[in-house]
Amino acid sequence: MRVPCVLMVSAILACSPPTPERTSESEAPPRGLTDSLALRSATGTEVWFTIAREATGANHERCVERGLEIRDGAKRVKVPLLYTGAAPILLDDSTMRAVLWTHCQPGDAYKVNLRTGQPVRERTAGTL
Repeated sequence: MRVPCVLMVSAILACSPPTPERTSESEAPPRGLTDSLALRSATGTEVWFTIAREATGANHERCVERGLEIRDGAKRVKVPLLYTGAAPILLDDSTMRAVLWTHCQPGDAYKVNLRTGQPVRERTAGTL
């Protein structure tokens, strides 16, 4: 007894592992992002946007939140645990202000030491 080819192919495909779902461009991780200069101090210290993560906001909007790295000559210091969606602001030769973003929304502001990369949350009026 011969089995038609169509039935045999169908049986083989039914036993195959499922094909992963394709993602749309908006669901793909950020690609092609390169390091980009965010600011430069008068002393030559630079702050760069480096690593990136794709985030989704409350209304399903998508954004890219970027990590920061401080560069001074050959020295590179990553700012830990601070992703942002806006350029930091230089306060003086040793300090910048960066705003933490979570789920595409700006949150607390941090003062970041340009020598150590250490962020310290800014206190606002009415908070402890």
